[in-house]
Amino acid sequence: MSNPGNVIGGHKANLANPNTSEESKQHSKEVLDQELGGGSTGGSTGGSTGGSTGGSTGGSTGGVDVGDKNPNNVAGGLKATTKNPNVSEEAKHSAEQRLKEMGQ
Repeated sequence: MSNPGNVIGGHKANLANPNTSEESKQHSKEVLDQELGGGSTGGSTGGSTGGSTGGSTGGSTGGVDVGDKNPNNVAGGLKATTKNPNVSEEAKHSAEQRLKEMGQ
């Protein structure tokens, strides 16, 4: 079975590719709209695809929605962001705020 994320990504790439036919783009749009529940057909293809599952994944997140990700991994990534010299001060501040909300 195909990974749905890869299928969505392939159709989004097809829509953005100037070398594909209009027929192919129409097919990709139909697949995204009908079979895969919509999927964003414009804008960025990156970002989070999951929401909160409602279950505990082992650790308090202090109300911060980490989706279905491991809260310890999220905290580790945020801590790394605060120490990375290539990250803007705004991003560092945001990461620090999220860590505080998570109780880290």
